[in-house]
Amino acid sequence: MDKQLNDTPCGFLALSEEGSIIAANRTLIKILDYEPEQVIGQHMNMMLTIPAQLFCQLYFFPLLKLEHHIEEIYISLKARDGEEIPVLINAIARHGGGASVFDCVLIPMRKRNEYENELLIARNEAQEALLAKQKANAELEIALETLKAKQEELLEINKQNQQFKLNTKRELELARKIQKNSLTEPIVNDQVQIDSYYNASSELSGDLYGFYQIDEHRYGIIILDVMGHGISSALITMSLHPLFQRQITQGLSPVKVMKELDRHLHSLFQNDEEARHYCTAIYLEIDIARQRIDYVNAGHPPALWQDDSGTQHLLHATSPPIGMFEDLVFQSSSLSYTEGGRLLLYTDGVMDPTASCYLYDLLKDHPDSPIADLKENILTSLQLQKEAHHKSDDECFILVDVK
Repeated sequence: MDKQLNDTPCGFLALSEEGSIIAANRTLIKILDYEPEQVIGQHMNMMLTIPAQLFCQLYFFPLLKLEHHIEEIYISLKARDGEEIPVLINAIARHGGGASVFDCVLIPMRKRNEYENELLIARNEAQEALLAKQKANAELEIALETLKAKQEELLEINKQNQQFKLNTKRELELARKIQKNSLTEPIVNDQVQIDSYYNASSELSGDLYGFYQIDEHRYGIIILDVMGHGISSALITMSLHPLFQRQITQGLSPVKVMKELDRHLHSLFQNDEEARHYCTAIYLEIDIARQRIDYVNAGHPPALWQDDSGTQHLLHATSPPIGMFEDLVFQSSSLSYTEGGRLLLYTDGVMDPTASCYLYDLLKDHPDSPIADLKENILTSLQLQKEAHHKSDDECFILVDVK
């Protein structure tokens, strides 16, 4: 690396397609407080916070591979002493020798002159407030007369608003019942036992799931989470529901099911970027006869498979979320088993991808508990998590015992 680039007043990083660090300039090494040999050859994750790792996996690398360049993405680096360093990243993909290399420029964004700027702003605001007060005194008499004239009008509007709120509450309650009634009932037979939990953070939810017996030996299970909460997210989930129900019961492969859901989301919004929503989802097809699980995970929190010996396997994302990119190619993965096991699927309201994996420990500690008891244990742990972190989100999970 030449001296000018090595000592430039911003960080420089060269990455392989897999995220391994090929080169880093002296400026970046100094910012992170590492030695060069501690960085070169390592994965980029070693210098990222946990949320930044998740962001890079789901968005940064897929977008860079697709668009070949990225401008002004804001993430946090993690120095050797644990300090978080906010940076802006600009990156390009260059090709050579049959493989792509990602060149990245990282610009630190530590605060500068904060107190001086606040003093200047406060002085300007004081001057503006004085002028505004003088003007307000002149306008006060006019405003009082206007207020009297509007008082009766506001009382009438308030009465109408109260009636509108009552009508809206009734409509939302009806919509909530319709949404909840669309959820599938538990499945119990000599091959599988499937149960679920669903709780909206408000009247309507952006979470949805479904599980279906496709034929004598195959079962399809899907869980998805539309970005946001409330009415807009719920409308999108309900438009997806009949589509995935039809696709799954017809026995379409996980890749085809995801492709059809992705096509549907793009058709909903077409060129309206402001209204566009994306959706994380994971669809699994369990084949009891072949003892195999085929799945596509589109940016969703990883599902957990625990076999009879207690060994756990995470079903990580294989593709970005649906509705995010045009002409997205979905990839499927497979998991084989021999003696059955237990499966857990969930949305981020149950367990944030960046939080501790308390549910994984819960399944490992109770391998022989019936599904009903395990479900109650999860709900108890979930309530404790909500009280500890004071959060409210849509909650949804599915438990599957493969016999």
